[in-house]
Amino acid sequence: MNIVAITACPSGVAHTYMAAESLEQAAIARGWTIKVETQGALGAENEITSDDVQNADAVIVTTDIELAGMSRFDGKTIIETTVKKLVVNAAEILDAACDVAVV
Repeated sequence: MNIVAITACPSGVAHTYMAAESLEQAAIARGWTIKVETQGALGAENEITSDDVQNADAVIVTTDIELAGMSRFDGKTIIETTVKKLVVNAAEILDAACDVAVV
Protein backbone atom coordinates (compact mmCIF):
# COMPACT_ATOMS: atom_id res chain seq x y z
CA MET A 1 0.00 0.00 0.00
CA ASN A 2 1.06 3.52 -0.76
CA ILE A 3 -0.53 6.10 1.52
CA VAL A 4 -0.44 9.88 1.64
CA ALA A 5 -1.71 11.74 4.68
CA ILE A 6 -2.19 15.18 6.14
CA THR A 7 -2.14 15.91 9.85
CA ALA A 8 -3.19 19.20 11.45
CA CYS A 9 -4.54 20.40 14.78
CA PRO A 10 -5.88 23.76 15.98
CA SER A 11 -2.60 24.96 17.48
CA GLY A 12 -0.45 23.23 14.87
CA VAL A 13 2.18 22.13 17.32
CA ALA A 14 2.56 18.87 19.25
CA HIS A 15 -0.49 16.88 18.19
CA THR A 16 0.07 17.52 14.49
CA TYR A 17 3.51 15.94 14.71
CA MET A 18 2.46 13.19 17.12
CA ALA A 19 -0.21 12.10 14.65
CA ALA A 20 2.29 12.13 11.78
CA GLU A 21 4.76 10.03 13.77
CA SER A 22 2.06 7.51 14.76
CA LEU A 23 1.02 7.07 11.14
CA GLU A 24 4.58 6.72 9.90
CA GLN A 25 5.48 4.11 12.51
CA ALA A 26 2.34 2.05 11.87
CA ALA A 27 2.84 2.15 8.09
CA ILE A 28 6.51 1.18 8.31
CA ALA A 29 5.61 -1.73 10.61
CA ARG A 30 3.34 -3.03 7.83
CA GLY A 31 5.92 -2.51 5.10
CA TRP A 32 3.82 0.22 3.49
CA THR A 33 5.01 3.43 1.90
CA ILE A 34 3.70 6.65 3.44
CA LYS A 35 4.22 10.36 3.03
CA VAL A 36 2.75 12.64 5.69
CA GLU A 37 2.27 16.36 5.14
CA THR A 38 2.00 18.33 8.37
CA GLN A 39 0.10 21.59 8.46
CA GLY A 40 1.28 23.17 11.66
CA ALA A 41 2.42 26.42 13.18
CA LEU A 42 5.27 26.55 10.65
CA GLY A 43 2.91 26.10 7.69
CA ALA A 44 2.84 23.05 5.43
CA GLU A 45 5.88 20.78 5.69
CA ASN A 46 6.73 17.70 3.60
CA GLU A 47 4.07 18.77 1.08
CA ILE A 48 2.29 16.10 -0.92
CA THR A 49 2.88 16.53 -4.66
CA SER A 50 0.53 15.68 -7.53
CA ASP A 51 2.74 12.65 -8.27
CA ASP A 52 2.36 11.50 -4.65
CA VAL A 53 -1.42 11.76 -4.96
CA GLN A 54 -1.48 9.97 -8.31
CA ASN A 55 0.49 7.02 -6.90
CA ALA A 56 -1.47 6.80 -3.63
CA ASP A 57 -3.84 3.93 -2.90
CA ALA A 58 -5.56 6.01 -0.22
CA VAL A 59 -5.45 9.39 1.48
CA ILE A 60 -5.70 9.82 5.24
CA VAL A 61 -6.81 13.21 6.50
CA THR A 62 -6.20 13.58 10.20
CA THR A 63 -7.40 16.91 11.37
CA ASP A 64 -9.46 18.80 13.88
CA ILE A 65 -9.58 21.90 11.65
CA GLU A 66 -10.55 22.70 8.07
CA LEU A 67 -7.72 22.15 5.62
CA ALA A 68 -6.79 24.06 2.49
CA GLY A 69 -5.97 22.23 -0.73
CA MET A 70 -8.30 19.27 -0.37
CA SER A 71 -9.32 19.42 -4.04
CA ARG A 72 -5.97 17.84 -4.96
CA PHE A 73 -7.41 14.56 -3.65
CA ASP A 74 -10.52 14.54 -5.84
CA GLY A 75 -11.21 11.01 -7.06
CA LYS A 76 -9.10 9.37 -4.35
CA THR A 77 -10.23 7.22 -1.45
CA ILE A 78 -10.13 9.47 1.61
CA ILE A 79 -10.20 8.28 5.21
CA GLU A 80 -10.97 11.09 7.64
CA THR A 81 -10.28 10.91 11.35
CA THR A 82 -9.44 13.06 14.33
CA VAL A 83 -5.94 13.67 15.59
CA LYS A 84 -6.75 12.09 18.97
CA LYS A 85 -8.09 8.89 17.41
CA LEU A 86 -5.02 8.55 15.19
CA VAL A 87 -2.52 9.14 17.98
CA VAL A 88 -4.26 6.48 20.09
CA ASN A 89 -4.70 3.87 17.33
CA ALA A 90 -2.97 4.52 14.01
CA ALA A 91 -3.20 0.83 13.07
CA GLU A 92 -7.01 1.00 13.03
CA ILE A 93 -6.92 3.96 10.63
CA LEU A 94 -4.49 2.12 8.34
CA ASP A 95 -6.78 -0.93 8.38
CA ALA A 96 -9.66 1.29 7.27
CA ALA A 97 -7.54 2.76 4.46
CA CYS A 98 -6.59 -0.72 3.30
CA ASP A 99 -10.19 -1.99 3.41
CA VAL A 100 -11.49 0.94 1.37
CA ALA A 101 -8.62 0.92 -1.15
CA VAL A 102 -9.11 -2.78 -1.88
CA VAL A 103 -12.84 -2.49 -2.56
